[in-house]
Amino acid sequence: MLYSTTTPAEKRRLFRERLASGELLRFPGAFNPLSARLIEQKGFDGVYISGAVLAADLGLPDIGLTTLTEVAGRAKQIARMTDLPAIVDADTGFGEPMNVARTIQELEDAGLAGMHIEDQVNPKRCGHLDGKSVVDEDTAVKRIRAAADARRDENFLLMARTDIRAVEGLDAAIDRAKALVDAGADAIFPEAMRTLDEFEVMANALDVPILANMTEFGKSELFSSAQLQSAGVRIVIWPVSLLRIAMGAAGRALDTLNDEGHLTSKLGEMQHRADLYDLIDYESYNHFDSGVFNFTLER
Repeated sequence: MLYSTTTPAEKRRLFRERLASGELLRFPGAFNPLSARLIEQKGFDGVYISGAVLAADLGLPDIGLTTLTEVAGRAKQIARMTDLPAIVDADTGFGEPMNVARTIQELEDAGLAGMHIEDQVNPKRCGHLDGKSVVDEDTAVKRIRAAADARRDENFLLMARTDIRAVEGLDAAIDRAKALVDAGADAIFPEAMRTLDEFEVMANALDVPILANMTEFGKSELFSSAQLQSAGVRIVIWPVSLLRIAMGAAGRALDTLNDEGHLTSKLGEMQHRADLYDLIDYESYNHFDSGVFNFTLER
């Protein structure tokens, strides 16, 4: 009821244990707190909070327009609604190394289990678009080192994302990843890998877990969880999938409303009121006030 009963520190500890086990952990992207509850209910391992989704939720493109305050606030709302660990996209850290240091502490305080910082130049863009630019290695390393130095909970996962594969190739991505690990990164997010072999080469080259981004309409083929696990990947995210599906369904429903004047034909596609009330644990609030759940729902 209300929020997760598992403390952020415990979520981080358990997440670290799972990550050390060598199994593949599945993190669908939540676009709001309610979808995070649904991800947990369906048996996934964690919740991913995409910067692109947070920007889109505000009606903005993913080009670094969101602020630390906006990201930390929304991430807190999502993370506290589930017992699962939540990882958030912290873009380029919201500024220079000192800003990056503040970013990791704000996200620790928001209850996240981890975050990733990328090596793009500001203004950044979606990792699967052409025309990206990356910072030099020294700048990228300083961002990660600042975050590592400022971190207070050693179980908070500091992940480094590198976008250099699309700019300079796979060998450059491996070299950059190694430098970021040396700077303090606990895991690597190699963005826009093109083949399963590239994921495997990256995983074999590093002594830390790697993450695979299975975003639709991007540079990477949409590999299965089993394929990614066989390639040595330890975390897989589907960052925008639920938002895309929800917005697609919403668009079709509005078309139906225009065409038919009602949504009777769409009832079978909707989440039933009873399922919604179950997801938000409506009945447990009766413990505090017997008048809040004194009804029966017909399915």
